[in-house]
Amino acid sequence: MEPLGIIAGSGVLPKLLAENCATIGQPYLVVQFDGIDLEWVADHPMLKASFEKPGKLFKGLKKAGITLVTMGGGMGRPRLNPLKFDATGLRLAPVVMNALKGGDNSTLKIVASLFEAEGFTIIGAHEALPDLLAQKGCSTLKKPTEDDKKDADRAREIVSALGNVDVGQGAVVAQGLCLGLESIQGTDAMLRFVAANPARLPDKKGSKGILLKRSKPGQDMRLDMPAIGPDTFDAVAAAGLAGVVVQAGETIILDRESTIARADALGLFLWVR
Repeated sequence: MEPLGIIAGSGVLPKLLAENCATIGQPYLVVQFDGIDLEWVADHPMLKASFEKPGKLFKGLKKAGITLVTMGGGMGRPRLNPLKFDATGLRLAPVVMNALKGGDNSTLKIVASLFEAEGFTIIGAHEALPDLLAQKGCSTLKKPTEDDKKDADRAREIVSALGNVDVGQGAVVAQGLCLGLESIQGTDAMLRFVAANPARLPDKKGSKGILLKRSKPGQDMRLDMPAIGPDTFDAVAAAGLAGVVVQAGETIILDRESTIARADALGLFLWVR
């Protein structure tokens, strides 16, 4: 099996990728950038990296025999210090600085192109771990009502509009009203906003609302695919919603069994459209 470089952000996804490599005997190397806390990484082969020193990163990966790279986990936009750039960083600085001004999808595409220009092949986390992909259906005890489905249709329209301008991948809708939009702060911040700002819905007995996440139109599925996990349902419950709606084949479900169990325990549904 070809060695895999794992560009690790926060969250459980890069850990799952590393553990899978270890289990199946695939050589791998976890890349930990400055400022990214990976409590689990001590048990895995690891390469320290700095955002200002891409040349050192590329050399380290190649020295380890790695040409195949995947990206997983959350990673905020770094504040780059030009005084710390290596020679490659100085050469790439105009491209990188311009990329950081765009939306997440366009930014990640540019970052991926920099790796590809160095001879690396980028694959999606779902290609390394196909079992993570959401499959069509509703595996939870609770099922979406017809009103929930109408809310999901409305949320899909909204998220598609957001995606066309590369803004976000999620929205919260209840009784046809948009209660929250995902922006650069992410899904958790949107759900905290909804929880802290309860809406006066027209019908007290009507639908409680749903969280919908889906990929942006034209999104490169190797990069930043929508993901949910058990913690998503904790946040959805705190926001007073009825469930979560995601797109089949375009969403990663982290720890599927625990995610379904958490949804059932909270009386929420997960509908994979």
